[in-house]
Amino acid sequence: MTFLKTMGFAGLLCASTAAAAQSVDGPDVSWSLSMWGNPRALSAGMEAVADEVADRTGGKFKIEIFYGGQLSGARENLDGLQLNAFEGAAICNFYHPGKNPAWMVFSLPFLPLGDPAVDKYVRSRMFEHPAIVADMERWNAIPYMSGLLPQYEVLGKGDAPQSLEDWAGLRVRAGGGLGDAMEALGATKQTLPAGETSTAFQRGALDAAAFPYTYAHVSFGIAEEADWFTANLAPGTSECGWLFNKSAYEALPEQYQSLLMELRDMGMDVTQTAYAEQDKKNLPMFKDTMTEIVYSDADLAKFRDIAGQPVWDTWIAENSSKFDAQGVFDAVWSYAKEAGSQ
Repeated sequence: MTFLKTMGFAGLLCASTAAAAQSVDGPDVSWSLSMWGNPRALSAGMEAVADEVADRTGGKFKIEIFYGGQLSGARENLDGLQLNAFEGAAICNFYHPGKNPAWMVFSLPFLPLGDPAVDKYVRSRMFEHPAIVADMERWNAIPYMSGLLPQYEVLGKGDAPQSLEDWAGLRVRAGGGLGDAMEALGATKQTLPAGETSTAFQRGALDAAAFPYTYAHVSFGIAEEADWFTANLAPGTSECGWLFNKSAYEALPEQYQSLLMELRDMGMDVTQTAYAEQDKKNLPMFKDTMTEIVYSDADLAKFRDIAGQPVWDTWIAENSSKFDAQGVFDAVWSYAKEAGSQ
């Protein structure tokens, strides 16, 4: 059973597409999409798209998501797309920063992506940015739909870091610029695929893990191991989005291509609703079973001072020879400003 059906999002799907429920005729096509982990809030939007595509085409266009790394490991999904091993996949940008350098902008700390509506607008526009598109073209892939990951928070074991100084020496699973931000606090960053993090926790190889709050901590078993959680650190997020194999997409008849693009907005709405529903369920459990850490405004301002602009400047300098890093960074802020004025 898919996450979409398990969580009861069929009603949202029907309501959001009822006005456009016109049938689309075409040839029989079957697509396979590669995903790590189990069905969860991150996959709910793509499940909704797959269900609607099947309904609108009378079952002629089938999209099946293969979970648990059945088709490819989390770090190898881009390679699989390049080799035409499957028609689509999810990726997390910080699993392979060298493969998608422009995409690492999404993992920089303290970007203006905390509001869900702004986040959706910014990422949708960024998925059309030339540098973001170019990253994927090298892998015979095209950006399709953002995973719209919520702001990260950190869960950990042992003594809780009640002050910023307490992060010194902690081994924290955090990738990209978000990991750099944690290093600015004195932590040691470790980049692990989500599915490997719980095992590292259990074995004592990790002290803490940063994940999208709250759903991913539960989906990957971190909440079962943790003693404490941060409630307002909000250091940033990342991009675990959906891609299509470029050759497979271009081989589709035009009406199928149009249908897929038409459904992106609905898919993102379903994803964000799934995150919100998980928060309603998970947050009370966090408060009941773990120590909640709430940082002062002064601590948060200090964190942004030492891990915001310095991390941004370093990222821009290190990538300026590869692509227009300043332009990519500025685009995020420009689109956020546009979203706020609408």
